Amino acid sequence: MTATDSKSSNFGVVETEEMVLNMGPQHPSTHGVLRLKIRTDGEIVTHIEPHLGYLHRCFEKHCENLSYEQVIPFTDRCDYLASMANNHIYALGVEQMMGLEVPDRVEYIRIIMVELQRIASHLMGVGTFGLDVGGITPFTYCFRDRERVLDLFEYTCGARLLYNYIWIGGLSHDLPENFVQYANEFLDYFEPKIDEYNRILTYNKIFIERTGDVGVLPADVAISYGCTGPVLRGSGVSWDLRKNEPYSIYDRFEFDTVLGTGEMGTLGDCWDRYFVRIQEMRESIKIVRQALAQLPEGDVFEALPKKVRPPEGSIYFRGESPRGELGYFIVSDGKNVPYRVKMRSPAFCNLSVINEIGAGWMISDIVTILGSLDIVLGEIDR
Repeated sequence: MTATDSKSSNFGVVETEEMVLNMGPQHPSTHGVLRLKIRTDGEIVTHIEPHLGYLHRCFEKHCENLSYEQVIPFTDRCDYLASMANNHIYALGVEQMMGLEVPDRVEYIRIIMVELQRIASHLMGVGTFGLDVGGITPFTYCFRDRERVLDLFEYTCGARLLYNYIWIGGLSHDLPENFVQYANEFLDYFEPKIDEYNRILTYNKIFIERTGDVGVLPADVAISYGCTGPVLRGSGVSWDLRKNEPYSIYDRFEFDTVLGTGEMGTLGDCWDRYFVRIQEMRESIKIVRQALAQLPEGDVFEALPKKVRPPEGSIYFRGESPRGELGYFIVSDGKNVPYRVKMRSPAFCNLSVINEIGAGWMISDIVTILGSLDIVLGEIDR
């Protein structure tokens, strides 16, 4: 047999093997210091294993050595894109343990701040998601409008990212003069901008091709993995703690639970998860408008306790952060320092589903799928 015959006899026989790639921990599209260990067969991903801990700061251990009031600035730094929500849910848990009732004005201001924070968080999620699939303009537009929300926060408490604003029994500051006017002006400015996002990104043909039918998360899989927030509602499951288990004064407001519909592909795809966040900003606008219109007078400091010392016992309190069900399990031994604080991170559970919805897709689609989960590593690693 000649060399030519040997070559022709093996023609078409290609031996392949899987390759292991590391995406991160510094990859700019991983939304934080995350490493994804990816097994690929050519361009097709066969398995994804998230590696966490690069942003671990011992939040829960710190809580065992800090007074209840001192824990609040540490909650800010977990989900640093939704600090108001972290403050709010933790404070509500401690207040429930102590049997504290706060004035109506405090409740309304808290809701205003938390829903403005939801808008700011979703703007970040939507903008960076657009950037993940190649859209630079929506990213700059979203950041432009997010700055307007941060201006309101800075005007109120002097901070733009980490607020320490919602305290146990009250607030660090009352609303400044003309806040209601400025907030309404922002809402009037911002509401039409959502239509602009839809024109330049939501219904963009390339964006739809990159997100529709990609990374489909069936409802039963989402429930099995403990997914919550827009990730769960994007799969058509109507579960929003503000509606299903109302806390604070959410039962006083009219708003809708936004669900995925499979409009641009299959129910539960990346497009659905994205569009739920777009529509939720409209619902937050509704809530903030109602709260501003109903805002009562009062002293935001009158219920601040001189000592924060819950009785012995434990509580699990949960609320709806922009990323889903954020919960705090707090154990008290009667001292002014928690015996134990355990945080339930919605982004941690949402990230855990990535192999289920990512395997079988191309490497470029993994960036899209990860972006659609809108994770924050500060909350995941704690």
